[in-house]
Amino acid sequence: MAAQTLPVTMSGSPNPHRIVIIGGGFGGLHAARALRKAPATVTLIDRRNFHLFQPLLYQVATGGLSPADIASPLRAILRKQANTRVLMAEVTGIDTAARRVHMGERTVPYDTLIVAAGGQTRYFGHDDWQRYAPGLKSIEDALAIRARIFTAFERAEQSDSDSERSRLLTFVVIGGGPTGGELAGALGEIARYTLKRDYRNIDPASARILLLEAGPRILATMPPSLSRKAQRSLERLGVTVRTGCHVRSVDRTGVDLECGDRLERIEAGTVLWAAGVRASDLARSLVGENTALLDRAGRIRVQPDLTVPGHPEIFVIGDMADFSHQTGEPLPGIAPVAISQARFAARVIRTRLAGTAPPARYRYFDRGMLATIGRAAAVAHWGPIRLSGYPAWLLWLFVHLMKLVEFENRVLVFVQWAWNYFTRSRGARLITGPFSDRPY
Repeated sequence: MAAQTLPVTMSGSPNPHRIVIIGGGFGGLHAARALRKAPATVTLIDRRNFHLFQPLLYQVATGGLSPADIASPLRAILRKQANTRVLMAEVTGIDTAARRVHMGERTVPYDTLIVAAGGQTRYFGHDDWQRYAPGLKSIEDALAIRARIFTAFERAEQSDSDSERSRLLTFVVIGGGPTGGELAGALGEIARYTLKRDYRNIDPASARILLLEAGPRILATMPPSLSRKAQRSLERLGVTVRTGCHVRSVDRTGVDLECGDRLERIEAGTVLWAAGVRASDLARSLVGENTALLDRAGRIRVQPDLTVPGHPEIFVIGDMADFSHQTGEPLPGIAPVAISQARFAARVIRTRLAGTAPPARYRYFDRGMLATIGRAAAVAHWGPIRLSGYPAWLLWLFVHLMKLVEFENRVLVFVQWAWNYFTRSRGARLITGPFSDRPY
């Protein structure tokens, strides 16, 4: 059966330039917004009908926020852009020769393509660990993790075995980056404050929370002084930080570690993975046989102007792009990088359409790093400025609140944060999903 070509029906010139954007995350959405006045038709394709604010996903996973608080419908965000349409579909391949994006039996033609399909959890060749140590990249991941965390306390409450109760109340977070630190800090707050008076047979504060990092320190992208302060903040919440420990295996009942020349077994009821990200599998479809364009994380080694070598009409941005032209190392897979690259790609496209010389190379201006480590504690670094504790936490709150796409989300999150701050409550502690998904 021949593929069905979806027509471009928006008003404009008889043969408008066709721009297709794959992905409605930070990169794709900001690219679409930056092209709102371009003399072209813009088609945004995403398998979800919403934009997800991923930096706050860990708060959904730990019961602090509900999914709708950090998600906004893509059609609502872009409804005022007359030149833009949204398609909810799964991209299954890209025909670079025919310049078509495949979505199963349907195709969309393009003149310019922006690929911003994001990334997925990377298990470094051990994908079988995913069942026992879920990552945090989607709403579904967050809800599954939330269910595991709070089910562990429920099962410990009913257990008659001291050893099983101890195992259920052991939480292991693998990966000492911002996501791992935020998850571990939130778990410490849940155990010591949120659930303090909720149970009769167990003391939630006795929960053991471990943050494991293979490198010499957590938050390795920040200065060592801020890493140390972050670790002390975590330790005040009862989190044990272990560095220099490599995971050998993960199974239904715990984790095997290699710390130096010593092997160790940790029996745990809940294991969470925050140790790595790899590019979407769509990257392989894009490069075809030329796999030399992919780095070890599956990202595409892009040109200085963010295009694919040999294809100046294709831009790759965000988690899918290995841009090493500035420092010799790939830029971090964070929202500010994706947004900056999206705006640059849109500027190149606009200048091409205007018939003027586009900028030759992209350059990222570092706007600093922020990470929160529990209630009223965070670390912040940009340029020579380093903040920690309460001031950094307030800055973290403000930046994340203002970066939410819709005003309604800002109001909802602000109210929820205020309530959580004064009551230490986490109102979204619902346990959903089948019990069979939790490897206890």
